[in-house]
Amino acid sequence: MPGDKTVGGGDDAFNTFFSETGAGKHVPRSVFVDLEPTVIDEVRTGTYRQLFHPEQLISGKEDAANNFARGHYTIGKEIVDLCLDRIRKLADNCTGLQGFLVFNAVGGGTGSGLGSLLLERLSVDYGKKSKLGFTVYPSPQVSTSVVEPYNSVLSTHSLLEHTDVAVLLDNEAIYDICRRSLDIERPTYTNLNRLVSQVISSLTASLRFDGALNVDVTEFQTNLVPYPRIHFMLSSYAPVISAEKAYHEQLSVAEITNSAFEPSSMMAKCDPRHGKYMACCLMYRGDVVPKDVNAAVATIKTKRTIQFVDWCPTGFKCGINYQPPTVVPGGDLAKVQRAVCMISNSTSVAEVFSRIDHKFDLMYAKRAFVHCTLGKGWRKASSQRRARISLHWRRIMRRSVPSRVRG
Repeated sequence: MPGDKTVGGGDDAFNTFFSETGAGKHVPRSVFVDLEPTVIDEVRTGTYRQLFHPEQLISGKEDAANNFARGHYTIGKEIVDLCLDRIRKLADNCTGLQGFLVFNAVGGGTGSGLGSLLLERLSVDYGKKSKLGFTVYPSPQVSTSVVEPYNSVLSTHSLLEHTDVAVLLDNEAIYDICRRSLDIERPTYTNLNRLVSQVISSLTASLRFDGALNVDVTEFQTNLVPYPRIHFMLSSYAPVISAEKAYHEQLSVAEITNSAFEPSSMMAKCDPRHGKYMACCLMYRGDVVPKDVNAAVATIKTKRTIQFVDWCPTGFKCGINYQPPTVVPGGDLAKVQRAVCMISNSTSVAEVFSRIDHKFDLMYAKRAFVHCTLGKGWRKASSQRRARISLHWRRIMRRSVPSRVRG
């Protein structure tokens, strides 16, 4: 592997996400954490078990039982120091630590509670290092837990304070993309994960491969975040197409750019047409030239359905990476010559939080399920956090509406 230049052997870019041992083995710079062993055991015994360092697969004996307080204050607190120790060892082996990619879901107790605790501790230990989060939020219709609204609101407070950029994901939205674009009648988590991985791969491609207009990870914060707390992003990816369909289609830069702006392409359930864009980052991969990108963006700017706030008229950051997208052999996605990933900061993301706020209010008004978490300082904290988050998003929506409309 080290001698194979096609996969980046011996290349600094390849070593961004992998460390090389003396025996020439490449080990991911990653830590997997869960409060119960079932899911981590799948990694320990799965196809890629030889890839990961055993110390970087951390699991406890008792889960958080869909309870933020257990994940944050009790069970999670017992394991967080071990997690931080493993992270510190990885960080010490980096020659120029740029930041962290954090993946979690906020509907359950571990992802919300322990996830928040880890973010808070990373902020203390690593100060100004960037934290880019990929956060799965509860879906409007599909629910895995009754107390998702509580967990989500409590976790969102930490995401506001302790991440620099947070990309929102929603299983229901990705299910719909798989059904509609890939003709998968009953998508599995594997189908969903492979689609999300294309977004993450596109975001990090500039760290791993050469390109004409490479976008560094730290540039996302610079170009997408107008104010520190307004850092919740929408994502989309195009083309999402099966091998059968791709055989008959020639997907131009203009076509995939238009597709990325379609509401049905968004990986969170909200409609960008109901809000305004504050900033937008387009990352192209493969056979793409700047001339075609400029033409595609110029066309997008003429569309009335795509509006930018008046205080940010330019709004576009574009990157081109020459490495075409890679797909899992035998997977759902077709191997294509070019693709685009869009990360956008839109006021319409407030729809996600409004839905969660509404569900929180309905339950908390009756104090439903609150008894499960009393005794942890939860009641006062939860209502305060919910009020702060609600006020925050109302301010964002007001900023996107012209003053003459507000009266």
